[in-house]
Amino acid sequence: MRLAGGILGAAVLAGCTGHDSAQDQLTLTVSRGNCGSAWETPPSGAQKVLVRNVGTVTTEVDLIDPGTGGVYAEVEALAPNTERTMDVTFGKSSYAFRCFAEDTDAVTGPTIQVTEGSPPASPAVLPISSQDLSGAVGAYRGYVTKGLKTLADQTAALTRTLRAGDVAASRAAWLRAHLAYERLGAAYDTFGDFADQIDGLPDGLSKGVQDPEFVGLRRIEYGLWHGQPPKTLARYGDQLGTAVAGLRAEFPSARTDPNDLPLRAHEIMENALQFELTGQADQGSGTGRATIQANLDGTQAVLDALGPLMTKRYADWPQIAVWIAKTRELIKKQDGTAMDRRRLNAAVSQLVEVLAPIAAIGDVRRTS
Repeated sequence: MRLAGGILGAAVLAGCTGHDSAQDQLTLTVSRGNCGSAWETPPSGAQKVLVRNVGTVTTEVDLIDPGTGGVYAEVEALAPNTERTMDVTFGKSSYAFRCFAEDTDAVTGPTIQVTEGSPPASPAVLPISSQDLSGAVGAYRGYVTKGLKTLADQTAALTRTLRAGDVAASRAAWLRAHLAYERLGAAYDTFGDFADQIDGLPDGLSKGVQDPEFVGLRRIEYGLWHGQPPKTLARYGDQLGTAVAGLRAEFPSARTDPNDLPLRAHEIMENALQFELTGQADQGSGTGRATIQANLDGTQAVLDALGPLMTKRYADWPQIAVWIAKTRELIKKQDGTAMDRRRLNAAVSQLVEVLAPIAAIGDVRRTS
């Protein structure tokens, strides 16, 4: 199930499995070549639709606006002889179900006109194709390419400063390199093995911070804020430089899955919520607030790339800018009190919530 309650507005799929015996429940039967041909016009308002696959292949079922092809709700990967209940709110409009059985062309059922009630609060969301996302992916990859160059420059400067032996200068250089990496939006190991080499945490390593596999920016952070002489950390700077160079060399030929970009929109700040606001990632520098600001920069880069596609599809798109601004302001004002931390946590949580629907709206889906 890709679409959750509230994401698409007028007719919304809440996504629970199993049978609901409510009296007002409607039943939609689908199979290969049939997409609810016996479906009757529902009354307006909240309804339950039991979608039952009586066919022999897995099927995706979309509730659409037949005039535009926009999607109100969907059930993904409905296996043969299974059923799911959709919680749907019908407004005064036209509706149809469109089914995508495996290895079969799309089949659209009859159009049903709901003549009572208010019009849908939001229009159905037009499907997004890989081609639609190609421009956004290209723009974001351009941003990352420039960011990797900045990271390489800051990493080289950090290593030079470590060798010079000045603690204060090394800490400042470390922060610049660290923030350059965080602005790339590298949430959830986006960069694969390079992520651990560049910014991996000691969590899960058998010897923790003493483990030889604990390297990169976080290892240098630990050393600089735990009394280790900068010159002894220069070797980690060399390793870091090698990892960054490897990532820069590999990135141009690495394929970016179009679906990854809409996911990235909320994952960056979700990652910040889990690791930065809790202090879990901190290795002594206490720079979590600066890191969150950098994460907001990375999130904004994703939003800038996706904006042309989302502004016409996501009704709450303007709220994202509101919550980004609120979060930035709270970071600037925060003085370390428990109340300030709670307010910042609440703002980031709300930002993640308004960002989350982008993943479903931007999900590449079949249209034929």
